[in-house]
Amino acid sequence: MSSQISEADQELLLHKLDIFKIRGKDKQGHKILRIIGKFFPARLLIVEVVKKYLDEHIFPRLGKRRFSVLYVHTGVQRSDNLPGISGLRWIYEAIPINVRDNLQAVYFLHPGLQARLFLATFGRFLFSGGLYGKLRYVSRVDYLWEHVKRKEVEIPEFVYDHDEDLEYRPMMDYGLESDHPRVSLSPSVSSYSMRCIL
Repeated sequence: MSSQISEADQELLLHKLDIFKIRGKDKQGHKILRIIGKFFPARLLIVEVVKKYLDEHIFPRLGKRRFSVLYVHTGVQRSDNLPGISGLRWIYEAIPINVRDNLQAVYFLHPGLQARLFLATFGRFLFSGGLYGKLRYVSRVDYLWEHVKRKEVEIPEFVYDHDEDLEYRPMMDYGLESDHPRVSLSPSVSSYSMRCIL
């Protein structure tokens, strides 16, 4: 993550984009912290600003109660909105211990093949405190409702659109078919691709 705008503007951008939102509950009655990865402007932010924003606006609202995270990975592109492995680890390690201890589950919606492989390979080493054991991969929005109360969590329309694409092109789930429109619509290019999603 790097910065080209002032820290105050970065914090305002985080608030305006509504990336982090506490709303709804999972089936166990835990609050949900919803994170929309596609909206995260990683190229414009520095990690310290993200940590400050979470410390001031999100963690106090979670209080001392148990909570779960719903991370929506739909539409995340490594070059635009992925903070990088060191950034993710730094943010995770900066979470106060009392907040981290109250984390019950992380529902990872629409994980790509590379995200699954990376976390399976390095997740246990990068994230302390048992985060990897709390990770629940959710490949479709319909499967999310097995864990989260349906009417209480707002899911953006582009997530449902991606879900519909997966219904008609199931190989996208496994990274064997690209979700990139130029690749899938071009007759001269094979529709099978190992395009990097994470």
